[in-house]
Amino acid sequence: MKKSFVTFALMLLALGTQAKVVKTLVVTTQPQMHCNGCETKIKGNLRFEKGVKTIETNIDEQRVTITYDADKTKPETLINAFGKFGYKATEVKAEEKKPEQAPEKK
Repeated sequence: MKKSFVTFALMLLALGTQAKVVKTLVVTTQPQMHCNGCETKIKGNLRFEKGVKTIETNIDEQRVTITYDADKTKPETLINAFGKFGYKATEVKAEEKKPEQAPEKK
């Protein structure tokens, strides 16, 4: 009985250490998204790329956010995939926020 329990515990531990590395890529497209048809076209084509988990589009901000399994694909592959359906994607770098200054004391 103890042997079975130890074996089971080791199997669970092994499964836990093989967690997937999930990353996020944010891109903007050319031509720009301007309607629901654009969103549908992007989502419909990207969902077939290997490793893609989720795709979120935002027309107002002109952003496509892709969550993907880093063990199965890389950002360059996803960016190049846009060319298959007539778009050019450019990665949006994280914008650095300046720390807010404390108000001056008088």
